[in-house]
Amino acid sequence: MPDSNAESALRLLIVDDRVEDAEAVVSGLRNAGIAVRPLRATSSEDLGRLLTGQVIDVAIAAHAAVTLPFAQALQCIADSGQDIPVIALVDALDETAFVDVMLGGARTVALRHAPQQLLAAVRDAWADRQARRNLRRLEARVRESERRSDALIDSSRDPIAYIHEGMHIRANAAYLEMFGYGDFQQIEGVSLLDMVAPQHVDAFKTLLKSLSRGEPPPLRHEIEARDADGNAFPAAMEFTAAQYEGEPCLQVVFRRRELIDPELAHELEALRQRDHVTGLLNRPAFLRELEDAVDDAARGQSRHGFLMIEPDRHQQLLADIGLDHADDLLAAAAARLESLLDAPAIAARYGGTTFAVLLRDGDYHATAALAERLRAGFADHVFDMGARSTVVTLSIGGIQIGETSANVGQVLARATQALESASGAGGDQCEVFDPGAADRLEQERLQIWIARLRAALDHDGFVLHYQPVINLQGDTAPVYECLLRLDGGDGELVAPGTFLQIAEDHGMLAQIDRYVVSRAIAAIARRLHEGRPTTLLVKVSQASLEAAGLAAFIGEQLAHHQVPGKYLVLQLPESKVFTHLKATQAFAAHVARFDCAFALEQFGAGLDSFQLLSHLQPNLLKLDRSFTQGLPSNAENQARLTEIAARARDIGIRTIAEFVQDAASMSILFAAGIDYVQGNFLAPAGPGMHYDFE
Repeated sequence: MPDSNAESALRLLIVDDRVEDAEAVVSGLRNAGIAVRPLRATSSEDLGRLLTGQVIDVAIAAHAAVTLPFAQALQCIADSGQDIPVIALVDALDETAFVDVMLGGARTVALRHAPQQLLAAVRDAWADRQARRNLRRLEARVRESERRSDALIDSSRDPIAYIHEGMHIRANAAYLEMFGYGDFQQIEGVSLLDMVAPQHVDAFKTLLKSLSRGEPPPLRHEIEARDADGNAFPAAMEFTAAQYEGEPCLQVVFRRRELIDPELAHELEALRQRDHVTGLLNRPAFLRELEDAVDDAARGQSRHGFLMIEPDRHQQLLADIGLDHADDLLAAAAARLESLLDAPAIAARYGGTTFAVLLRDGDYHATAALAERLRAGFADHVFDMGARSTVVTLSIGGIQIGETSANVGQVLARATQALESASGAGGDQCEVFDPGAADRLEQERLQIWIARLRAALDHDGFVLHYQPVINLQGDTAPVYECLLRLDGGDGELVAPGTFLQIAEDHGMLAQIDRYVVSRAIAAIARRLHEGRPTTLLVKVSQASLEAAGLAAFIGEQLAHHQVPGKYLVLQLPESKVFTHLKATQAFAAHVARFDCAFALEQFGAGLDSFQLLSHLQPNLLKLDRSFTQGLPSNAENQARLTEIAARARDIGIRTIAEFVQDAASMSILFAAGIDYVQGNFLAPAGPGMHYDFE
């Protein structure tokens, strides 16, 4: 499925009678970690406008909808000409309803009251949509590449021909000139054997038969060639498997041997494939090996192991041994790596400080054993760097390449994820993804993270950073947002996006909320003691609404630190509030007793965000980041921001725009009447509160 980040958010069209039901669908998807940009149609005209104005990824249409009937919605989508998979949303499933929706053109059926099944249906439909879109793009690129290749072949000085079943089907001008032909029609359908001197024909027939069986071609094949007049000349042939007009064929390049220095050519090719610092294969050469291995696995012929390797705490190592030894460290690591490898494995410098290893014809156990041997072989070794010595540990991530993972992009992505996970879990670890044992590996990874999060809660392993929130209307009182980080233990800080979903899945969000709230209140107390009263915005999760006690805990902490509640603002995302409305109302009312403010964040991303304000009266609205992305060139978002700011101001609610990226956006936000702004353009988050608000 596509990554659910801001750049690949699911553009979801919903046809449902009640906005509350549609919002519940959107909230369920967001709770599952999918970034959703929802649209809702209430009439055929509305639907037609939405389909004309933008690209839609997936549509969910209620089978029992009255305002815009299901059949009418499907017909409108079909008439748009867009490739939009439609999921029929039903309250109960029976044979008649199933047959009706499938015959109507829906891709699948989902039960309204079975959120996991609906989520699975959306994931599958979205993945299929993206796969079809990518396939069409690839087909277009292939066609364009073929056109360009054809033009390049025509203009190439190298004599090139395409051979199918031994016969010429294409040749360029240089090829025709070499053999003395005036145009291609003279050799079209002529056997390649006719270009070979008689004494080489038998051996060449044997070579062609081996190539037809799929055996790899030799790098070069030297023969006596024969031109149209029967004159022989020494030549070398190079073969490459190719396609021409959709047909598998063989690309043949002829070169006159007297123009070639074989020894020099061999030396240049060897140098071209090597990294000059480590002596290992460079990235392009290694990727060709990896592509061959993946193609081999795709045909179900064998399995291979792939590892990505990085030294832990590389910057700290450089600080210890000196920057002038950076290349020496890489070279020593490469030499140690090669010394630990057996013959079936090849190593490369993949890029920067990252190494890669391909283990051919090895199963998962062999790949995992190799990863562990490399890890242990580094951990037990002392590297001498000039007058200094050091120990280098490794983080290793890998994947077993098999028929089900036979895609280079997928292999690289899986290995990178495993490497990041091994590094994020403390380093000096191996994590090898086995497609056949994904559940086991995922469970092991989760257990490491769960233990790490529990340790952070028990031993103060989290860190708060603070980002200034700046008033555009002249108020200079200090305001910061608290942002949570996990101390990686090696000077690295882990962003919450890496671990919050794991924390939520394992019931740890409420504990993390308490941790952040207590540290934030203590920070406010310190600022008050220093004579610098400061307001802090703190995120809390829906888990704290479900688990009673956070509001009371906030009151206890405020009293303990003697902090007025007016300096604390509690934030909840709009999508969570919509599905926990009563609990949010109770929470907001409770913290209001302590004079704490309440804010809705990610506001405006829902189907009817202002409807929430008829049930809830927050003090602040923090607008969804999508409004500020590319703001200077997005007239629609500019108008929407002005509208939101005006409506909020009319009912006494202040607004915040976050992720501000440039000065032009600042001017637009000021003109729109936004009250506060924050973003790295203004000031990045950091461990201290040092921004000058004056």
